[in-house]
Amino acid sequence: MHAMQYDITLPADYDMGIVRTRVATRGHLLDDFPGLGLKAYLMRERADGSPVNQYAPFYLWADPAGMNAFLWGPGFQGIVDDFGRPVVQHWTVLAYDEGPATASAPRAATRRRLPLPAGLAPADAIAAELERHTERASGDGVVATALAVDPRHWELLVLTLWDAPSADAPHSPDIDRFQVLHLSAPGRAGLKAGRAW
Repeated sequence: MHAMQYDITLPADYDMGIVRTRVATRGHLLDDFPGLGLKAYLMRERADGSPVNQYAPFYLWADPAGMNAFLWGPGFQGIVDDFGRPVVQHWTVLAYDEGPATASAPRAATRRRLPLPAGLAPADAIAAELERHTERASGDGVVATALAVDPRHWELLVLTLWDAPSADAPHSPDIDRFQVLHLSAPGRAGLKAGRAW
């Protein structure tokens, strides 16, 4: 399973209603996209206390063929046409789990990026984070959570979907908080729960 995200940072005075309209009119186009586990249409805005206006869709791909079909097809070209070509970040998924609020539509998401300490064996760092992942997945309000790693930069990613508004999502200086505008989840039921190896 692969995680993927691109951050489109917009001007401070950008009308974020344009992003909402975009998702409302186009979000359903990936509701049955082959190979897609889920796509959370994430947005954060200065009006809610974010340091930036940003559109930052997050994907979990059940197979790389689906990811490739999207990136080299008309879906991603629409992003390029409207916003320019963003840097596409991607990670290998280490674990994925549904939470107690799995039946709820997610209203918020949190993202945390954690560098793996240079002096710690990668396996040890990942083992410790997997334990925290299991605890996190059982937390109140959790719809789903994923733990992934970028071995090029030795960075862990924690992305959690919540059933409450973004204002109620956990606060911490190293956590980015987003609104979830829509969730396309054609392959969510088939995403492998727990550790990915």
